[in-house]
Amino acid sequence: MKRTAKIWFAAALCAAILQPIGMKAASAQDAETVKKILSQQLPNVPGNSLTAFVVEYAPGGKSPSHHHAGSVFAYVLSGEIRSQVSPDGPAKVYKEGEFFFEPPGSSHLVSENASDTEPASLLAVFVAEDNATLTAPGEAK
Repeated sequence: MKRTAKIWFAAALCAAILQPIGMKAASAQDAETVKKILSQQLPNVPGNSLTAFVVEYAPGGKSPSHHHAGSVFAYVLSGEIRSQVSPDGPAKVYKEGEFFFEPPGSSHLVSENASDTEPASLLAVFVAEDNATLTAPGEAK
């Protein structure tokens, strides 16, 4: 009986130690969700399309450094987003209802939820060449 109790205690201790690790990995994996909501060719700008995404950040969520094709208009739907775009200087926190612009050729050095406790989301609207790779890792060349 004592041996069974020790095994159960060891199993419970391992579960208690490993549970936060599993939770951390799951939340890091779900830190950013990107959902395309619109893609439309622009008849008045041949060869270009307008594409819109909703980006949702879990508390503390962030995107790695990246760059985009074309121009990007970002509007904060909820929460607060910390953003730094290469030609704009230091990172700034944008609140619900505020927006920022990413000109062609810029790098998005910081893109993250400014809160560790509340989710945040933004609407990203791209105007870029048809079939362009809209987001790529690292800084623009």
